[in-house]
Amino acid sequence: MKKILTLTVALGLIFAATEISAHCGSCGTEKPHAHAEQAAANTEMSSIIETAQAAGSFTTLIAAIKAAGLEKALSGDGPFTVFAPTDDAFAALPEGTVESLLKDKKKLTAILTYHVVDGAVMARDVVGIDKAETLNGASFTVKASDGTVMIDNANVVKTDIECSNGIIHVIDKVLLP
Repeated sequence: MKKILTLTVALGLIFAATEISAHCGSCGTEKPHAHAEQAAANTEMSSIIETAQAAGSFTTLIAAIKAAGLEKALSGDGPFTVFAPTDDAFAALPEGTVESLLKDKKKLTAILTYHVVDGAVMARDVVGIDKAETLNGASFTVKASDGTVMIDNANVVKTDIECSNGIIHVIDKVLLP
């Protein structure tokens, strides 16, 4: 009986490790990556900042967070929910906007904190609300219909990326308060 129990536990661990390496929690893809395998070996999750950096599609967001001096805050205990615009979302802004924002720390901070909600808000919770107060004090609108969710005028394209200090939801536009 003890051998059967040991075999069952071992098979369960192998199955769990296979499931973890087949889905990348950092970038959301279904294909395993080096950082997914590393995460499977690590029992500790990465912070919001570390997860965004590892994904590779948030370089402009990370640069903006650093320029605003928010890196330490978003690496802290949290929990926070970040509605993270991709590099493509920043590239879609009018020419010169990103460069201008990087030089205006006050305005940049206001925009970045408009992308952050206090607490860990999973996708199932987002669809049940029509607005949410952000860390900058303003609220954005939430619209859910036909399986899609919009935050102001941005589509949520990937949800529930769990981090040690909160949740990331990927959006396709930069939110402007």
